[in-house]
Amino acid sequence: MKPTIALVGRPNVGKSTLFNRLTKTRDALVADQPGLTRDRHYGHGKVGSKPYLCVDTGGFEPVADDGILHEMARQTLQAIDEADAVIFLVDARAGLTPQDKLIANRLRQLDCPVRVAVNKAEGLAPAVVAAEFYELALGVPYTISASHGEGVRTVIEDVLSGFAVEPEDENQDHPKFAIIGRPNVGKSTLVNAILGEERVIAFDQPGTTRDAIHIDFERNNRNYTIIDTAGVRKRAKVNEAIEKFSVVKTMQAIEDANVVVLVLDARQDIADQDAHIAGFALEAGRAMVIAVNKWEGLDEYSRDMIKRDIHRKLGFLSFARLHFISALQGQGVGELFASIDAAYKAAMVKLPTPRLTRAMQLATEKQQPPRAGLVRPKIKYAHQGGMNPPVVVVHGTALEHIPASYWRYLEHSLLKMFKLQGTPLQVQYKKGDNPYDAKPEPKRLPRIAMRDKPAKTKKS
Repeated sequence: MKPTIALVGRPNVGKSTLFNRLTKTRDALVADQPGLTRDRHYGHGKVGSKPYLCVDTGGFEPVADDGILHEMARQTLQAIDEADAVIFLVDARAGLTPQDKLIANRLRQLDCPVRVAVNKAEGLAPAVVAAEFYELALGVPYTISASHGEGVRTVIEDVLSGFAVEPEDENQDHPKFAIIGRPNVGKSTLVNAILGEERVIAFDQPGTTRDAIHIDFERNNRNYTIIDTAGVRKRAKVNEAIEKFSVVKTMQAIEDANVVVLVLDARQDIADQDAHIAGFALEAGRAMVIAVNKWEGLDEYSRDMIKRDIHRKLGFLSFARLHFISALQGQGVGELFASIDAAYKAAMVKLPTPRLTRAMQLATEKQQPPRAGLVRPKIKYAHQGGMNPPVVVVHGTALEHIPASYWRYLEHSLLKMFKLQGTPLQVQYKKGDNPYDAKPEPKRLPRIAMRDKPAKTKKS
């Protein structure tokens, strides 16, 4: 198993910047604003001679006893408890603070190794910068610059020196599913219900989750990756730069996932924003499951109205399975996995060319493509062109004259014939070359001027 290294420190000391440096990604949000990171964020470390897991944490406020700061502190404490090593970041520009001393007192009680990294030390004398941080009694401080990469490899190699290298698991193929939806519909509560622990902060305040959090877990002897995302509001209401970054992270999470779980609020009407979010996932070709949350306590009339609203406004998601759940009470959460597994299987299906061609022939026999003037398009054969979502490439003649409505008919027919539940299917065409369209011009012999012709001779 890879060692887990947690990055700990007070707000705005550069933990997320160091996380991005160690993982060679831009997964963690970085901005000059304290308290940006709130949940634990995991990544695979790529700087260093050994593989490891890196954990980015929120700003540690040990004295916070309520509110969002208390929840952030609890997340950090959980990351510290499960870590094999800790890198304690402090700020070289701000110097040693009372809050740094409080955190150091908590870290000295750990059994795992702790290294002090004095960040933002670029352009400063290392010995002078590190001198005051010896007071923390956590060993020799390392001076680094997370933004420039100075000294980062030195501190990470020192941390990794106490761990042996273990072979990595080569089987990395497992379902990734993202939890998406509007703010405050219960996405983080659903993630905690699935994992069986308070893994991410679930707070009664819209916008609590800001980053896309990837979490690996195992259920029924199968590996999964769940992605908790930030709620996506209407574009006109997204004012803060941080919230705009969160929306981008949500869109990237949709692209990275195999299956998307769209969470709706049963106590609110289905809004246009729900359709916009679902439309983006559909354009990305992602398999989908719909979870209607906060179903407990509703009367029959309210339940009938929300079902009608879903059918009317989200009718284009007819391929997705629908679940009515209560994430807070855990009702119906386990049933989601059957639909997630089915959607993943359908998205990654392999369709043999003979079966595809036969299915296409049956669909065209049932309903021929419409004529375009004097031309009737003709479909010859089909083969699979991709997965996640399944892509079917159709070959034939005059296919560019087939209207979009007929392509949708073919998509629905193939989904029904192959019993693909939970995934969209894309049908693309490839026009055959007409050998008479580009007929080569006949070669013409050069004309010979009359004066160049040989003179005729009279016969005697």
